Amino acid sequence: MTLPLLAYRLLTRLLEPLAPRLLDARVKQGKEDPVRVDERLGVSRLARPDGDLVWLHGVSVGETLSLLPVVDRLRKGRPDLTVLVTSGTLTSAELLAQRLPPGVIHQFAPVDGPHAVGAFLDHWRPSLGIFVESELWPNLILAAGTRSIPLALVSARITEKTLEGWTRIPASARKLLDGFALVMPQDETSAARLRSLGARIDGPVNLKLSGAPLPHDAAAFTALSAAIGDRPVVVAASTHEGEEIAIVRALDRLAERLCLIIVPRHPARGPEIATTLTRDGYRFALRSRGAALTGETDIYVADTLGELGLFLRLADVVVMGGSFGSVLGREPLGGHNPLEPARLGKPAVTGPDASNWQAVTADLVAAGGLMVVASPGDLPGVVAPLLGDSSAARAMGDRGRRAAVEVGAGLDRLWEALQPLLPAVRR
Repeated sequence: MTLPLLAYRLLTRLLEPLAPRLLDARVKQGKEDPVRVDERLGVSRLARPDGDLVWLHGVSVGETLSLLPVVDRLRKGRPDLTVLVTSGTLTSAELLAQRLPPGVIHQFAPVDGPHAVGAFLDHWRPSLGIFVESELWPNLILAAGTRSIPLALVSARITEKTLEGWTRIPASARKLLDGFALVMPQDETSAARLRSLGARIDGPVNLKLSGAPLPHDAAAFTALSAAIGDRPVVVAASTHEGEEIAIVRALDRLAERLCLIIVPRHPARGPEIATTLTRDGYRFALRSRGAALTGETDIYVADTLGELGLFLRLADVVVMGGSFGSVLGREPLGGHNPLEPARLGKPAVTGPDASNWQAVTADLVAAGGLMVVASPGDLPGVVAPLLGDSSAARAMGDRGRRAAVEVGAGLDRLWEALQPLLPAVRR
């Protein structure tokens, strides 16, 4: 073992007794579940089911939701296996509670201390661990190795900043990457960075490109659709600070009265958005406060969790948030997944900040299922023609849907690559 890894293990062993106190502080800050906080120490109230168990791990919302197609494939292809999913945030746990199929277990991931990691692995005894991660946790990886638990690092993304950090301790990086029996980066950029650190690459897979359309509540769709009536609907999806009011002001210039539904990326920002809209004199309804969407509602702030699929289905046109930061004087965020509206056949528009989805954006634009505008001020010029010509809008959505199917074929490659690592079927 390298000296930096030995130092890390020693330091975390010395600091681990402080973990309960730090977790209690996070509970008070609303960052941990007070009922399940012991899971972060590797202690579970759930008994481990008999038989083989496959463990999937992602830190936050994006990573854990990208695991859902893998969960579904495991359940269908290997119903003999128990599936355990771990995540590290409250929001991801709330979404997984809604989206995981019955029988799949969720736990909060243990902190990367030797005792917590050991307790977790000794309790659950996974036959395989599948990580969707950009961070490498030394104690977790090394402890899995000592227990002969094969690990797979899939849909892996590594930033230039992370690469710079690991290049300072290259032997340690190589040691940790050697702990993975399978490494499948999400793109060639991450593949090149991981190769430079000594990883053996098994081919690309981006799980965020795989998966079914987002789910929805059919009864809620019927009720909201009736309330909206014949008005066209524009959905501003996964918006961030500053984008909501910029989009509202831009679409104000449309001659046709529409229903604008704002779905913030972080629902907790609902009151903040309400304050901004009130300040600027706009009338709106806030879903989290139980305000109804009626025929008089021009702006509906859908600040609830896990309902994006519902609102995308209501849309005639979708504007992707997280893509206008640079032109609004804020930090560029790299955009959000344009495949979500495309899978539902919805024509979509994105801003110039789409670096996290560069290849996908290029594919959808080339297929004619997505348009890029330079700023929110340009939205009326592309939204108005789509609202005025339903046939053209429908054709654009169909092109996006077909492109999304072509882009999302990576799950089959991952499934084949996992076969040698999955435990044998017990007769």
